Amino acid sequence: MKLFKWTGPLEEAGNLPEEARASLMNNDEEVLVLQEAETTTLDNAVEYDILDQSGDLPSGRFAVLNNIPVNEEGRETFEQRFNNRARLIEAEPGFVAIRVLRPVHSGTYVILTMWEDEESFTNWQESQAYGKAHAKRGTKDGVDQRPNIFSGPSFVTTYKK
Repeated sequence: MKLFKWTGPLEEAGNLPEEARASLMNNDEEVLVLQEAETTTLDNAVEYDILDQSGDLPSGRFAVLNNIPVNEEGRETFEQRFNNRARLIEAEPGFVAIRVLRPVHSGTYVILTMWEDEESFTNWQESQAYGKAHAKRGTKDGVDQRPNIFSGPSFVTTYKK
């Protein structure tokens, strides 16, 4: 299964095929459309392989996309880190879905989480589960400390219904 991500201005979203119009928006009036399928009808969509998934994306009202540029030689190490994740996020109040996405034509992975609302996401960031999931960050055992994995800084984008 693949996930296709389309982003663009609100006025262009009206030209998308009818089946692709379920969308979210950010503060910059940019629309996010996500389509899980083997192929897409979305022009200029970014294609990802779904490495890991849980939950139902359309049920969410607040999307968080952690965009992580990874070098070619770091892909295996990066993917291994997410294959071995603790899966604690799934038990968090307000959690709806997660997708770990491998880029097909670029080097930027996306960890997509979907929440009932922004408050649920913020509460998770302050939780013990978040602390446990990120306990190795900044330590010698953390994937963020390994050389030649990342090709640039990560960045987060958020969208809501």
